[in-house]
Amino acid sequence: MDGPLKNLLVLDLTRVLVGPYCTMMLSDLGARVIKVEAPEVGDDSRKFGPFIEDYSAYFMSLNRGKESIALNLKNTDDKKIFEKILAKADILVENFKPGTLEKWGYGWKDVCKKYPRLIYASASGFGQTGPLKELPAYDMVVQGMGGLMSVTGQPNSEPTRVGTSIGDITAGLFTTVGINAALYDREKTGKGTFIDVSMLDCQIAILENAIARYLAKNEIPKPMGSRHPSIAPFEAFKTKDSHIIIAAGNEKLFEKLCNVLNIPEISKDPKFNTNSLRSENMDDLKKILEDKLIVKNTNDWVSEMEKEKIPCGPIFNIKEAVENPQVQARNMIVKAHHKVIGDFKLAGNPIKMSNYKDETTRGDIPDLDEHREEILKEFNNSSFSVFTSNFSFFTSNFKFWINFYFWFCFCS
Repeated sequence: MDGPLKNLLVLDLTRVLVGPYCTMMLSDLGARVIKVEAPEVGDDSRKFGPFIEDYSAYFMSLNRGKESIALNLKNTDDKKIFEKILAKADILVENFKPGTLEKWGYGWKDVCKKYPRLIYASASGFGQTGPLKELPAYDMVVQGMGGLMSVTGQPNSEPTRVGTSIGDITAGLFTTVGINAALYDREKTGKGTFIDVSMLDCQIAILENAIARYLAKNEIPKPMGSRHPSIAPFEAFKTKDSHIIIAAGNEKLFEKLCNVLNIPEISKDPKFNTNSLRSENMDDLKKILEDKLIVKNTNDWVSEMEKEKIPCGPIFNIKEAVENPQVQARNMIVKAHHKVIGDFKLAGNPIKMSNYKDETTRGDIPDLDEHREEILKEFNNSSFSVFTSNFSFFTSNFKFWINFYFWFCFCS
């Protein structure tokens, strides 16, 4: 892939989701990613469904465009191969349990001395410090411990997980942000950086309104279904055939909404004429709005509200979301190729950049250890390449000084 990170080499020691999501983003932005996997078994997610002809669609969706080599970092010969790649890497990303790479001799303190320009990013459940640092964590664990599940779902419902692995994905995104900031810092200082990202920290960081309410008012928020705690109307409403999302977050939008529903007097009602009042009286307001919304289908209301630029929309299932013309127009469903199953569709890159084309295809999906021979050939010869380039530099300079000497003697 072409992109702003082209010519940067990422050494990917990650598996499952948080790390592979980060390195997938780096790959989509142009970096070359060499994925180091455990021999014979590979990334755990190669065994996760759904499957297409025994190949994991889960794995394929996160590892397009990467190269794969299987190495055992406890094995002397494999460590030599790893170190040759490491010597050329700009970025190392890992999501082992804290302390694992230190045992193998590849902790930050070990490698930064040999490779002072290396950017080293660690994403883990609880980070490299604190009383829980050595414990493993999965997405749902940090959703629970991070408070997210306490504000998700309907009032009085059973604990509800967010429908995607947001604990992993947010950590992957924050790790990507940290790496790009470290690259900019390296341009200024010439030095690499250690980046420590905790999945739990990331859940705390995205609590926004919930954490603000607690820290400012000492209130402990509870699940509110689709409703927003401080903006109204801002939730899902029943229509004749389904539900519609309406987010009329200011007075002008609320007035437009009331006009579309043919209840202009409600926007001036003393119970509803400010956002704070609407939030206090949302149950009453919802009944009034739904009495009007229930007479037409969702698509009809969406069409009318879009004309007035009122933020609204249907609730799509995954099929409808993926096939939405807006999503298609933004190139958010792309293709990658697998040598056995052929083309495979997956989510695209939401970052669109004016200087780089957003391609409709991504790099191929690697089989375990697929690129061993090419990588060994390249990096086994890399030391020779360094030698020959240094030798060429020496000989060219040697010729210069010989010529200078004879010129000086002649002029004298």
